[in-house]
Amino acid sequence: SRSGNAEYTADCAELAVAGSAAAPGEGTPCLGLRGNLAARPSCRHQVQFPIAHNVTVAEGGTANMTCRVEHNDNTSLQWSNPAQQTLFFGDKKALRDNRIELVRASWQELAISISEVTLSDEGQYTCSLFTMPVKTAKAFLTVLGVPEKPKIGGLTKPAMEGDQITLTCVSSGSKPAAEIRWFRNEKEIQAGSKEVNATGKTFTVSSALRLQVDRSDDGVAYTCRVEHVALPASAQQATEVLEVHYAPRVEILPSQTLPQEGQYLKLDCISKGNPLPDSVLWTKDGGELPDVDRMIVEGRELTITSLNKTDNGTYRCEARNHLGTSSAEYVLFVYDPNALEQNGPDHALIGGVVAVVVFITLCLIIVLGRYLARHKGTYLTHEAKGADDAPDADTAIINAEGNQAHAEEKKEYFI
Repeated sequence: SRSGNAEYTADCAELAVAGSAAAPGEGTPCLGLRGNLAARPSCRHQVQFPIAHNVTVAEGGTANMTCRVEHNDNTSLQWSNPAQQTLFFGDKKALRDNRIELVRASWQELAISISEVTLSDEGQYTCSLFTMPVKTAKAFLTVLGVPEKPKIGGLTKPAMEGDQITLTCVSSGSKPAAEIRWFRNEKEIQAGSKEVNATGKTFTVSSALRLQVDRSDDGVAYTCRVEHVALPASAQQATEVLEVHYAPRVEILPSQTLPQEGQYLKLDCISKGNPLPDSVLWTKDGGELPDVDRMIVEGRELTITSLNKTDNGTYRCEARNHLGTSSAEYVLFVYDPNALEQNGPDHALIGGVVAVVVFITLCLIIVLGRYLARHKGTYLTHEAKGADDAPDADTAIINAEGNQAHAEEKKEYFI
């Protein structure tokens, strides 16, 4: 905003009394008698008020305060602070403060700068033009409180699966109060409650995020981001990575789907848990592995060399940590390679033949059903025509229908 752009107009007829001159600082004296209308136009002149603008700056920054006046008859400009202490009178420094410096000084402009601005510098500054009377312009300096880097509290490391925890993000020193946003692996999530508390001229802002943790939260980064008008380019933020402990889960992955005699089989026990189980336990049919020479355990893998029928059974992998135990089973059936070679093609061939036969049978049934549905009536075979009673048969048909013309339509011969 700006203050003071009005014009001050003096009139000789108003100022001149018995040849009196204009007041000092108002310009050229008015010489003439009251009511001398001819002299009035030459005696009118203008004196403008100074102009100043409000300034907003972040704490620690530099505030530039400028005061201008369009028409000035060599009258000094002055800047004073909210405590009415003179900072500069023209180009003369009046207050001993190393942070305050002169930028430009002329009859039309007085510009100063205040570096390393603090919250105590905030307030209304006055630019004065020393005419008679003195004309002033006001400029309000607003100092933004820069929020401090947030801190995340309430995190217990490690957290246990199923626990309910509350993460709290706190940032102080903002003015006006800052905004807090939460992110889970850079994806924004809804936060819980927010509190704003005044501390002197600044505010302390806190936000709580409640979580029901599970194993999917292990290794996830939760970020608290503080946004404020004093931080236009970037935001202050803090990040915590969750560590969640949970019981292991186990699955067995075989190296092949149809293990055959003479081959080898590798069973990989995949166990996921936090902390990760140090080792796994392999058993067969509820007991120890019967042939340790052919059944080799390396880490989490079980390798059975030279498979034979005696290796058939249920193999179990068990993993544990301080939170629990988990296991998985694999049923091994060793195939005869010769049986696989003989039976494989036969089974495929038989299956194909059966499918073709069923398809053809269904087609015949459908065709026959449609044919019979179209041809209804009395049928006369060649056997009847060749017999001695064939004429009687024709007559019986004709009489039964009562119409000779329709008799021929009712005859149908099958060869």
